[in-house]
Amino acid sequence: MLLACTGGSDRAPASQTDDSARAPQAARATGPAPADTDDFGAPLPTNAQFASRVVSLNPAATEAIYAIGAQARLVGRSRWDKYPVEVEQVPALGDGIRPAVEAILAAKPTLVILYATAENRSAAEALTRAGIRTMALRVDRIAQFHSQLRILGVALGAEAQAQAVSDSVQRTLDRVRALTASVRERPSVVWPVWNTPPMVIGGGSYMDELLEIAGARNVFHDQPQPSPTVSMEEVIARAPQFVVVSHKQVTELGANDSWSSLPAVKTKRFVLHDPAVTGRPSVVLGMAAVQLARRLHPTLADSLR
Repeated sequence: MLLACTGGSDRAPASQTDDSARAPQAARATGPAPADTDDFGAPLPTNAQFASRVVSLNPAATEAIYAIGAQARLVGRSRWDKYPVEVEQVPALGDGIRPAVEAILAAKPTLVILYATAENRSAAEALTRAGIRTMALRVDRIAQFHSQLRILGVALGAEAQAQAVSDSVQRTLDRVRALTASVRERPSVVWPVWNTPPMVIGGGSYMDELLEIAGARNVFHDQPQPSPTVSMEEVIARAPQFVVVSHKQVTELGANDSWSSLPAVKTKRFVLHDPAVTGRPSVVLGMAAVQLARRLHPTLADSLR
């Protein structure tokens, strides 16, 4: 199950790819104009012509649809869509990966939003053959979150609302970055996303960006993959001062023969995070940066309320 698609399992490997350079801070909220095609190369809607009945099998997109106030158009979601809680009132149509096309068609959608992974290409093609407009979107980096909001704003007739949400999230990220810029020491961290074999957050993930904004140094930032598989020997050699973990992982890593050999695990130097917040490349990105910064730099806690 994909971390970006499920909205934050604390065990599942992150599955993002980095196809964009880090944008200058001031450019992230507005960024370049939206692309003409989605992540599968299909033309994007240029207006709200197809927005009357929307099936979203992409949890980050579903959450964004609620944030921009377009949820009345939703007639279906995946079983992984959990945020906000009101989404439970929308019929669940199965998985977001390799979805059941028949169940989607039964909802009579005019637009289907898919998570852009190779495993969903056949569904997109089948829906297109059936005459259903599709959009395949993927948020791997913070800049792509802003781009997705703009795309959804156009497709659902809520451009002003989408820009307002984008600006609000970016203001929080910028505020956290400004506060942590004054920190003298940026602690080195490792962020495990899978225990055996060891998989960690690499430079290709928005989580790596969150760490940088929150004032930390990811010891695997140089790895271009979002969640590379590494050896325990390499983790130990990079000597992270802290391990970014969920409450569940504290117990798991301590009981794991490989991870328990890491000095930071032995001495319980953990930075606790909530996967329900940090594992969602969505409208809670600002909240995730605040949470991480407060845990990494307790002296800034009062300023990060």
